[in-house]
This record gives sequence, structure tokens and C-alpha cells, in this order.
Amino acid sequence: MTTRTTQMIVRFSASFMLPGFDTAQPVGDYRVDQDEELPELSSHIAWRSAGAFIHLPANGIDGRTHTMVPISTPY
Repeated sequence: MTTRTTQMIVRFSASFMLPGFDTAQPVGDYRVDQDEELPELSSHIAWRSAGAFIHLPANGIDGRTHTMVPISTPY
């Protein structure tokens, strides 16, 4: 099965909650990775969503550390 990952930046203008977190995530730009797969037995070329992850900032020494959290997408 062939797979691909599409990356996009999503801008939140208000704080938001994610399941499993006790506090709201702050306003800002977040990278979202959308994993997709192309079924081998399909007679049409159509990518199917296989999962999505949002990158959240994490406490780190170099300031570039992040946490990838699985999310569900409306598309």
C-alpha cells in the first residue's frame, strides 16, 4: 500500500481543548500532518485518510521540542 503525508499550518484564533489535556492550548499556528493511504485494490485513484497529528510545543532545552498528538479531522 502506498502512503503519503501532507503537512499544513492551522491557525487558531482562540484557545482550544484537546482530549486528554487538562488545560487549553494557546492561540497560534500549529503544524498538522495528515497521513493518507492509497488502497491497492481500488479501481479509482483516491487517497484515504489514515490519521492526523497536531504538533504541540513541549518544554525542551533547545526550544524546538514538540509533541505529536493524534487528532480526528472533519475531512
